[in-house]
Amino acid sequence: MKHTEPSCGILILAAGLGKRMHSDKAKVLHEVGGRPMVTIVTETATRIAKRRVVVVVGYQADEVRQSVSESVAAPVRFALQEQQLGTGHAVSCALPLIDEAVEDVVILYGDVPLLRPQTIRSLLADHGSAGRDLTVLAVELMDPTGYGRILTGDGGRLLGIVEETDASEAQKRIRLINTGIYCVKHRFLAEALPLLSAENAQGEYYLTDIVAIGHRQGRRMGIATTADPQETIGVNSLNELEKVQRIYLRRPGSERRSGR
Repeated sequence: MKHTEPSCGILILAAGLGKRMHSDKAKVLHEVGGRPMVTIVTETATRIAKRRVVVVVGYQADEVRQSVSESVAAPVRFALQEQQLGTGHAVSCALPLIDEAVEDVVILYGDVPLLRPQTIRSLLADHGSAGRDLTVLAVELMDPTGYGRILTGDGGRLLGIVEETDASEAQKRIRLINTGIYCVKHRFLAEALPLLSAENAQGEYYLTDIVAIGHRQGRRMGIATTADPQETIGVNSLNELEKVQRIYLRRPGSERRSGR
């Protein structure tokens, strides 16, 4: 199925504090190339979904709203996550702001600023051509330590995602990891979110659990991959921020984008 831009919406999760940044500033407001990370991600999203982008705000919500509104030309909607109860809860807060006409929802993160528009387009195209209910963006890492592993079956069919703490020794040798970036049928997402449970050690609603829900329901699920693992690096510490900054500034056009 061919995708046109109005058929997809994009949610950007940007509500967290980011305790490992050792800063009072919201994590997504830390700068890469002289710009807050969340503005880079939002600008990328608006190139794909134009007027159908929702940013989930929470910690320092007003500052994040202002930063995005001042930096991104396209109109953006904001959803407030008053309590940070997990990624699944964040998506639940934002979903009512996605137009009913939207067929597929892409879920991104305000602390993953290196993702390119063409990668999102490829994810949408792969998802649509395969007729899936859910597609996970995956990357292969030489050292997958610390990441959730992707379990696949015949033809790349997605069977599940296992976190490292729960993985067997054989599963730990899998190098294909979950980036946390998803493309999901709007209807399936709306049906799956109320089924999420917070009965876990953190007391949070995890978006990854929709994979298990989809598996139980016999949904068509699979993966799309990107050859460049650097695109999906998330910033959770000052060291990772420095690493992402170096990669970003090496990219063609980075001086123009940062206003230098």
